[in-house]
Parts: sequence; C-alpha cells; structure tokens
Amino acid sequence: MERLGTGIGWRPEISDAVEAMPGVDWVEAVAENLCPGHLPASLLRLRERGVTVVPHGVSLGLGGAERPDEGRLRALAERAQALGSPLVTEHIAFVRAGGSLTASDRIEAGHLLPVPRTREALDVLCENVRIAQQALPVPLAVENIAALLAWPGEELTEGQFLYELADRTGVRLLIDVANLHTNHVNQAEDPALALAELPLEALAYVHVAGGYERDGVWHDSHAHPVPAPVLDILSDLASRVAPPGVLLERDENFPEPAVLGGELEAVREAVERGRAGAPARRHTGGAGPGRVGGGARGRDGGAGPGRDGGGARGRDGDERVAAVPEPVRQRLALAQTALLSALVAGTPAPEGFDRGRLGVQARALASKRAGVVAKVAPELPVVLGAGYRPAFLAYAREHPMRGGYRLDAMAFVESLLLAEQPQDATARRELRAWWRERSGPAPRSLRPAVRAARAARRALLGR
Repeated sequence: MERLGTGIGWRPEISDAVEAMPGVDWVEAVAENLCPGHLPASLLRLRERGVTVVPHGVSLGLGGAERPDEGRLRALAERAQALGSPLVTEHIAFVRAGGSLTASDRIEAGHLLPVPRTREALDVLCENVRIAQQALPVPLAVENIAALLAWPGEELTEGQFLYELADRTGVRLLIDVANLHTNHVNQAEDPALALAELPLEALAYVHVAGGYERDGVWHDSHAHPVPAPVLDILSDLASRVAPPGVLLERDENFPEPAVLGGELEAVREAVERGRAGAPARRHTGGAGPGRVGGGARGRDGGAGPGRDGGGARGRDGDERVAAVPEPVRQRLALAQTALLSALVAGTPAPEGFDRGRLGVQARALASKRAGVVAKVAPELPVVLGAGYRPAFLAYAREHPMRGGYRLDAMAFVESLLLAEQPQDATARRELRAWWRERSGPAPRSLRPAVRAARAARRALLGR
C-alpha cells in the first residue's frame, strides 16, 4: 500500500488554509462534491505540488440491499481518474431503502446508517464490494461508520465483520478511530477488542475526527476538536501497525488555520506515542477474528485478507464471491426499509430496536437534512430567517427525502407555497421567484400527463 503520510480533509471553506498548511502530505475530498471536468483550482494546485488527492464517496450505499448503481460507480471512477488517485474510499453503510426489492417508493436517509452484522448482510455486502471493485480503476477501501443505534440479533462483532469482509473480498480498510470511540460510548463496544480483531495488514489509512456527547450519546459531528479518547485509540492502533496514512476530518465550524494546524500536530503526536509505546494489548478471550461459525482464521492463524485459504481473493484474484440469492437481498431490503421508514417517515419502530435511540437518530437525520439543504440553497434561511429551521423540520416529519438535497430544497419550498406559507407576503413572493427560477420549463420528453400535472402545479404556485 502506498505511504500517504499525514493528511487533512479538503473542504472549499478551508482550501486556502490547507494549501498554506505545512506538513500536509495528502488530502481527501468528498467525491460527490467534485466535477471531473471542473476540478477546484485549489485541488489542481495541490496536485501540481505532488500532493495526493483521494476521492471519498458518501452515497454509494454498499451496505444496502440493492446492487451498487452503475452510474454512481462510473462517477466515482471518473473522479479517481481525473485526480490521478491511488485509491478511492466509501463506507460500510446503507443510505437508501425501498425500491423494486420491496415494491415501495425509494426513500433516502441523507446520512450513513449501520448495516446489521449478520451473515446474510455480510454476504450482500461482499457481493456489492466485489461489484464496485470490478468497476473501479483503482483499489477500493471501505470505512467503518459511527452508529447511534444497534440492530437486534447481530451475529458478529465489528472486528469479526470487517475481518471477514476483507478476507472474502480483498478490499482494503479505512479505519475511523473516532467511529470506534462513538460505538464505544453508544454501544459499549470495546475499541481495543475491535483493533485486536481487525486485519490490520489490510489497512489503507485512518480517519480522525471530533464530536460531542449529549445525554449519554456521542455524536460524530466532524465539527468539534478531536477529544483525547479518540487520540488514545489512534495511539493504540499505531502501536499495532504503522498506518500508511492518517487524516484529520473537519466538515464545519472550521477554526482558525493555526488551531486546525494544532489539531493536525496532535494527530501526528498520537501516532508517534503509539509507535514509541509498549507492545499493543491483545484480546485473549472468546472467539478470535472471523472464527464465529468457522469463517476465516485470525491474524496469527494462517490465511489473511486477500490470501489463499480465506474466501474470495482480492480484485486481481481468480475467485469470485458467489451471487447472493434474491430472497436474501429482499429480506435485507425489507428490514432496512422498515428501519429507515421509522426514522424519516414516522412509521412504527421495528421490533427489537431501542425506541429512545431511534428517536435520537431520527432527530439527528432531520437536523443534518436541514443543515445540508441550507448549504445547497443558502437563500432559503435568508428569506425565512429564524423560521427556516422549524419550518423545514416540520416539513421533514411529513416528507421523506426521495432524491438529492437540491430536489429536497425544491420540494420544501413547493410545500410552503402550496400551504400559503410563510404568512409574510414579501417572503412568499421571494420564495415563489426562487422556485420558478429553478424549476424551469417542462422537458419535451415528459409524457403529456406529467407535463399537464407540472403545469397545473406551476399555475397554482403562480397565484
């Protein structure tokens, strides 16, 4: 694996600071925010200086019941090629549900949600990962996510789940130590045990990020300083293996460049402490990595990820992951749809879930959705003022997201105007003008009935 060094997440808001920051060996950029034909000038300058840029996807949904979308895979491949990246990364998560497998409307989470750690879900994930590997021009690494809730009836620990995934597909791992901390607080999962069970020889790089605790729940915000427990987990990992790369993530509430540089230095120091420290702690009790149900052997027990003797080999191997039977995908689709519907559409909670945690997750999803819509349509908080957030949250309770955030912003404004809201006539006029400007004429390809429905809606909104 290529040595990446110390890096930071590139975001437009801190692009100047990142360019000027000493000691930045590489950066990571959210893939969906990049257009291959019009890359930001800042990223191009970094590339010219020899700084590696890695595209980090957030919308593929490899842990979902459906096979990966060809268009999303093609877009991720295009970004990797445009940036000359040595690899691309995504998440072990599902981000949408419904659709043809459930004969229901597709709904979007707008966020990364956990995959049940069951054998069937692992089979689906492995096939999805192999499909993605075959479509991408460079190696794929997948990231463990933070979870506010747990699935009932899980069969594997996080370390075992990741070990078997890497062993069966040869995929590389992006380990987020902040997410290990989140799951420690929220699910009482031991990060040291997870590290002991992981196939660290498959490590691509490491994420580090901040968050905050509220009412006993840790929120992985990427908007707060990195806390000491997260740095301690990083040191523990570095005592077990030399990470090919370590990257600091910050997505909002950006501090001054000097403060950001100080956080990056704290990350470097944590890695050095781990390298200079005592031998790593080893888990000695219970089943070892991948041993539940007679799966792949542990780190000291023979075959490792991508090697002979442990399921399908990596992207250059000859073996293939067997196709998952459709009934397996359908069962997973129904379970994920029931959970997501409870979170974003107010349907009853599926059996076995903690209702309190479902409420926390539902509020977190709605809050993030409101925040992202405010970013992609910054005019709306200006027009609505302090009323924007409560109005959007009320809308979100009744309207699950069906497409991307820009479509969500359009649908939100449309719902306000149809309800003759807000009461201020000037604000309504501004919203109507905003909506008209972005809705555009109906494409010629639309069926007559669809064109008529859109014309009627535009007439109503034009009152």
